[in-house]
Amino acid sequence: MKTIGHFIGGKHVEGTSGRASDVYNPATGEVQAQVALASKSELDAAIENAKAAQPAWAATNPQRRARVMMRFVDLLHRDMDKLAEALSKEHGKTFPDAKGDVIRGLEVAEFCIGAPHLLKGEFTEGAGPGIDIHSVRQPLGVVAGITPFNFPAMIPMWKFCPAIACGNAFILKPSERDPSVPIMLAELMIEAGLPEGILNVVNGDKEAVDGILDHPDIEAVGFVGSTPIAEYVYTRGCAAGKRVQCFGGAKNHMIIMPDADMDQAVDALIGAGYGAAGERCMAVSVAVPVGEETADRLVEKLIPRVENLKIAPYTAGDDVDFGPLVTKEAHARVKGYVDAGVKEGAELVVDGRNFSMQGYEDGFFMGACLFDKVTRDMSIYKEEIFGPVLSVVRAKDYEDGLDLAMSHEYGNGVAIFTRDGDAARDFSARINIGMVGVNVPIPVPLAYYTFGGWKRSGFGDLNQHGPDAFRFYTRTKTITSRWPSGIKEGAEFVIPTMS
Repeated sequence: MKTIGHFIGGKHVEGTSGRASDVYNPATGEVQAQVALASKSELDAAIENAKAAQPAWAATNPQRRARVMMRFVDLLHRDMDKLAEALSKEHGKTFPDAKGDVIRGLEVAEFCIGAPHLLKGEFTEGAGPGIDIHSVRQPLGVVAGITPFNFPAMIPMWKFCPAIACGNAFILKPSERDPSVPIMLAELMIEAGLPEGILNVVNGDKEAVDGILDHPDIEAVGFVGSTPIAEYVYTRGCAAGKRVQCFGGAKNHMIIMPDADMDQAVDALIGAGYGAAGERCMAVSVAVPVGEETADRLVEKLIPRVENLKIAPYTAGDDVDFGPLVTKEAHARVKGYVDAGVKEGAELVVDGRNFSMQGYEDGFFMGACLFDKVTRDMSIYKEEIFGPVLSVVRAKDYEDGLDLAMSHEYGNGVAIFTRDGDAARDFSARINIGMVGVNVPIPVPLAYYTFGGWKRSGFGDLNQHGPDAFRFYTRTKTITSRWPSGIKEGAEFVIPTMS
């Protein structure tokens, strides 16, 4: 059986802790590999390696660091299919969706090619008598990222690309559920010219996470995952004096106004609600039609589309809509939520609980489910399901629909579908959610904007990728200088002012 260790100092390193975790093929239910789980001593060794390599990398000029990113982007294009296949085999998502995972990470690497510009400081000549002031952005040192299973290519690149472009060394602790692609990315970075020790991949579980949070040489930590763990990472990391950004769960609403193009809205809900089997933090899991007539039209059009979704392993071709869930435990959790929704009184108008794939009976496949007449007090509305389950919550009017999204504890993404510019503008201005789509169901910003949710979907002051990433992974130093010709004789006993 294949064993997966770590990638430290530019080399593959076998695990020595004696602990390992199974890596499944979600389509078959078979264990296809074992991944080592690092001990604290293994993590410490990786951090020491990164600490030793980082000063020379920080001293490398930004343009040369950017050239590594340029070559990395070329290598990602070269190995796109290879990366996507490895990703699909461990995660279960379709091949086109896996390629999309890689491409959205690649776009952040492209943005980081602009590091020489993004790292420029400011300068003021003659700020005072003979005084000039300038600022510079400098790397933090050794930083870390803890990334989830659902985007094993994209989110690691969202973390390590800007961190490395800024001159930091990076410790990546990816999900143990699909660990192959993060190591493949580290290999490509070395091939692109990154010095050994600047990007290290340490596989592990909570022991590795706690080791990262507690280690005095880790200056900053980025995390993506569930809200309870995001809050834990944020609290523990901040208590240890680190800079921390954490992104948690979501319950993304899509408001459908009476004037919306209903066919367009249904297309959007099908893709955004069921793509990747719903295992996306930006998946639309709540449809909010405004008015009973709008709701009836929406559900009537949704039912046959949901019933006819094609579910299969990624090997079945590019016309598959979605594949299996990532693990048996994930399948059981999603089914449990559907059972709870039925018990709580929601109408399960499409029931995918008993779906079985011929020849893949042991795989973690879940059929698409559609609930109607879901209410605010139900667990399927309040909690993140992370599966192919869409809930329809009927709103009396626009204000009721707006309040549904605004009152929910999560604030990751939201969308409105309408032909009314005034309604869209009002919605965009008032909504208390970090990413907003107008006739766009999954409003994930492009790489040169920042990604981040509000409320209990995000912890920390700065978002992922875009300019915020360069702010997060650097410190600003401001230098005030005056040369001897401008210095008056005698001591000065008052604080300098512009008087």
